[in-house]
Order: sequence, then structure tokens, then C-alpha cells
Amino acid sequence: MTRLHTSLLTCLLLLVGCGGSEPEESAVPEPEMIETDSETSLKLYLFDCGRLGVDSPVGFSIQDDETDVRELVTPCYIVDHPAGRMLWDAGLPSSLAGIEGGDGNQRLDRTLADQLAELDLGFDLSSLDYVAFSHMHFDHVGAANDVSGATWLVQQVEHEAMFADPVSIPATQPDLYENLRDAEHVLLNGDHDVFGDGRVRILSAPGHTPGHQVLFLDLAETGPLVLSGDLYHFRLSREDRRVPVFNVDEQMTRESMERVESFVAEVGATFWIQHELALFQQLNTAPAYYE
Repeated sequence: MTRLHTSLLTCLLLLVGCGGSEPEESAVPEPEMIETDSETSLKLYLFDCGRLGVDSPVGFSIQDDETDVRELVTPCYIVDHPAGRMLWDAGLPSSLAGIEGGDGNQRLDRTLADQLAELDLGFDLSSLDYVAFSHMHFDHVGAANDVSGATWLVQQVEHEAMFADPVSIPATQPDLYENLRDAEHVLLNGDHDVFGDGRVRILSAPGHTPGHQVLFLDLAETGPLVLSGDLYHFRLSREDRRVPVFNVDEQMTRESMERVESFVAEVGATFWIQHELALFQQLNTAPAYYE
């Protein structure tokens, strides 16, 4: 592992971040469940965008003897909507793909761009309409600079934190998203209906970072689904509402957990913990998709 990544990971596991400004509060809107046919199908593609080794889960407020999980997955997702496509989260830094065996506790076998070229799905990172990240940490924005022409959807407080001088949020590597500085973007202050029909909604869930967010999808066959971002990292995190020591605001995190969990229960959504490798290994990756 490079010195920079060692420093970032050490911060991720050991530091307690300072709190950010709270975004404007808003109630989670009830999703509009829409009947669809093949011409209006909403699809979700899943990609393996790297693995993270965890020497100890203590930084996640989990004791060593409470779980034997020591490896996390860092997925990428592309939402294919009749009105456009959106990248959700971008995994580990693309530069890692050139390092045989990975770099310390980080490993990326193939970049997202290479996966899309190989699969020939009819789109690539230059033909997306939107890009959104759950948050600014290096393991979620790794391919950000590879995207061109897409409109970036980001919470205003997160945008401010990402381009602060200096950046004070642990586990952040600003050079990974430098190209976003001049990209077309929409600053959010709460929840956002991406395509205007209720089927793809960004839900504000601050606390892990100042403008952390999760993603809701209303899939016709799979059913309602919520992608966790880093609201949780381990299954035990969700079961016991464990808050990592490096979150910027513990109370805000707990409020976001309750808000999202209430929404999940209300709509009967399936909930995917994005970093959970055991779950990821049961899912279908591209070229397969969920709809």
C-alpha cells in the first residue's frame, strides 16, 4: 500500500471526524409506484469495482471477535432509465488496476471503463447522463475522473467539503475527483427525484460524511430497492446500529439510519449493504441486470 493510501485507511479506521453543517431537513417522500412495460423498463447493472481488506473492524465500532469478516467489496452501479443513465458510486481508484495483486489492502482487477468496453452494453463512461456518489471517500469515487459529459448530482454540503482547502474529511483523496471541479452539477439540499417519475430517488442520509446519501430504485420485477452507500458497512452494523468512529457526526448518522429504515419498512424495500461481500457474491453482475 502506498504511503498516501496507508494514511487514508488509517484515518478511515482510527479518526473521529468533525461534524459538518446539517442540510435542510426533509421528509422522505412516498415513492410513486409506476407500472412499467418493456419499453419503459428500469434496469440496474452491478459491477465489481474492487476489494478492501480490513485488518480489524474496531474502527467500525465492532470488536474483533464479533465478526470474522475481513474483506469488503466496493461495487459500482449503473442505472438504466428510459430517460437516461446514471452511475452510482465508482469504486476504488482506477490506477490500482495496473498493480498486479493490488496495493496492500486494496485490489482492483479491472477498471469500470474496461469492464464496459469488454461487455459492450451499448454505453460507456462518456455516454452517461448523470453521476452520483453516495459520498466522497476514496473507495466510492475511484473512477470519477474517467466520467465525462455527465451531470453530477451532489449534496451542497458534500460539494463544499470535497473542495474545501484543505479537505478535512478522513479517507478522502481529492485528486480522484478533480475533473468534477468544472463539471456540470446540480447542488442538492435533501432528497432528489432523478428522472421525475419516482423510480430513481436520491435520499439524503448525512452523518458518515456531511452530505452522504443513499439510492432508492423502484424496479418493476425485483421490487423496491435501497442501496446503502456507507450507511452501514457490515451486517452487524445494521442489526445493532453501529456507528463507525470516523463518521463526521454520530447523532446525525443515527437520525439518518432511523429515517432510511422507516422508509425501507414503509415501502417494503430490499436493502443492499453495498460493502457486504457475502451479499455481493450472491448477486448477478453485468451483463446481467435487475429490473
